[in-house]
Amino acid sequence: MADPRDPMAAAAAPVEPPITVVVVDDHDLLRQGVTTALSGFEDLEVIGEARDGAGGVEIAAELRPDVVTMDLVMPTGGGVEAIRAINDRCPTVKVLALTSFSDGTLIRQALAAGATSYVMKNVDARALADAVRTTARGQSTLAPEVTRQLTMAPEIPGQTIIGGLTEREVEVAELVATGLSNAEIAAELNRSLYTVKNHVSNVLMKLNAKSRTEAAAMMHRHRRLQPEAGWHAEPPRWPGSSTEAGGTALPRR
Repeated sequence: MADPRDPMAAAAAPVEPPITVVVVDDHDLLRQGVTTALSGFEDLEVIGEARDGAGGVEIAAELRPDVVTMDLVMPTGGGVEAIRAINDRCPTVKVLALTSFSDGTLIRQALAAGATSYVMKNVDARALADAVRTTARGQSTLAPEVTRQLTMAPEIPGQTIIGGLTEREVEVAELVATGLSNAEIAAELNRSLYTVKNHVSNVLMKLNAKSRTEAAAMMHRHRRLQPEAGWHAEPPRWPGSSTEAGGTALPRR
């Protein structure tokens, strides 16, 4: 057996490729600040930038990053429309909404369009990096302001149809709402990954939810309105917070 202290053995160990990121923001200073902050982590690599939503869609389709950080309110090419377009054109690319707006309507629009995470711009660099990593795994990171809006907001589709889920689907939905991945849910319930994926698909369909994040919000809303339902899951965990269309690919490391 190779000695883990052997420098030759360490050199031969496989190295995980970095998580690739595209940053979209119309403010040059903010966009460059996000790029600089994320580039300070060895496991993250910013490979492109864009000044508006349309440019973000194009560069995401061209470079296929793991994650796009998307500003939501921009003079041209809005972020919500861009999130929807990215999900349509390159569904493997995850989107992290990065904004200074915590308006409930905008939050629900972004999540319904397909954003995996929603983070405020006042977050520090380490928490933002953690959010990017979580988003790359397909799990949601929601700022505390967002969680409050989702649990307080009225008229969340599906809030009255929890009873349409089977007992097993409710169990799976509860675990989705805690932020667990499919693999973690499978281990928790001692079920196959294939079975869990089917349950999650059924949950999204029955709740008319476009994403796991939206389904989680519905479960938290249901728990708040109907405490007698007996569900005691915690809210999603927070780790730690030019006008022409077109994007820019950055030099790779």
